[in-house]
Amino acid sequence: MSREQAAQGVGIALLDAVWASIPYPALVIGEDDRIRAANPAAEAAAGISLRQMVQAPLARFLGEESPVLGLAHQARTAGIPVARYDTGICWGEAPPESHNVHAAPLPEAPGAVLLLFHPQGIADRIDRTLTHRSAARSVTGMAAMLAHEIRNPLAGISGAAQLLEMSLPESGQEMTGLIREEAARIGKLVDRFEVFADLRPAERLPLNIHDVLDRARRAAIAGFAGHVRFTSEFDPSLPPAAGDADQLLQVFQNLLRNAAEAVPKQGGVIGLATAYRPGVRITGPGGRREALPLAITVTDNGPGIPESLIRDIFDPFVSSKAAGTGLGLALVSKVVADHGGTVECDSRPGRTRFRVRLPVWKDKMEEE
Repeated sequence: MSREQAAQGVGIALLDAVWASIPYPALVIGEDDRIRAANPAAEAAAGISLRQMVQAPLARFLGEESPVLGLAHQARTAGIPVARYDTGICWGEAPPESHNVHAAPLPEAPGAVLLLFHPQGIADRIDRTLTHRSAARSVTGMAAMLAHEIRNPLAGISGAAQLLEMSLPESGQEMTGLIREEAARIGKLVDRFEVFADLRPAERLPLNIHDVLDRARRAAIAGFAGHVRFTSEFDPSLPPAAGDADQLLQVFQNLLRNAAEAVPKQGGVIGLATAYRPGVRITGPGGRREALPLAITVTDNGPGIPESLIRDIFDPFVSSKAAGTGLGLALVSKVVADHGGTVECDSRPGRTRFRVRLPVWKDKMEEE
């Protein structure tokens, strides 16, 4: 063997080692969008062997509507590397996760594209959740002002309209009735704002989160979600959560109501799931770090939340519904934050998922 051949062999071995050591899924696809090569991380993500992946269409693993296919076409056509951030990637039947995807054309193989899938870190999602928490709390001052400055004159307007209605002919009573209806509507909106003015810390007691979810599900089926089929995947070994059962019931009823309004009238499905996921911690007031191992997810098969709204969906007055006030999810964010937890959302057409993370119950002796 010549020196050049030996050097080439060493180079190929080095490239193979680098390819195998990439900790994130990496693929090479051809001009026909079929997989030509996959590293071990991609095999693990797809859940099948390299032999089964090679020559299979990429859409088989990511879906026909995956934006990665368009990204690869863009890199192939432009001849330059391109990237797409915060992209939902669903490997087969696995739950979707947010990734940053990079696509680069390979000059040595015309039409071939290298794809790198970098999972978006939990830290970024937690940081976004903390931003939502601050936004929800920013409504507090406005809520107190509304309750004090608007409720009293609103009652006066409604009372005056009622007195005026008694002395007017029937033709004029229609207008006074409209005044009273609008005053009542504003009053209900003020009532919703008053929830944000409650600055008392949530009462934390040990509770079975499955009991809370079951109450929310049964109430939903009896009311607004009678057309929905529910599925559940509960971890029976979960330890007790720390929180207020009534407040958390309000959280999950809000999430179920949104899901029920989003799913189709025929074939609507809402999934409830719980799991123990250690490793997530946030820093609370005073620098105290708290673990959030309890993960509760609410998933629906609706059309999804528009991409332009997804990052701000927990902010007050942001709503994807035409008649929505944008306060329901802001309230969810506030209540979960008052419990020391976080709430996240990821969405794509056909699947929207909200994940609530909560701390477990610890008695005084354990805390000491």
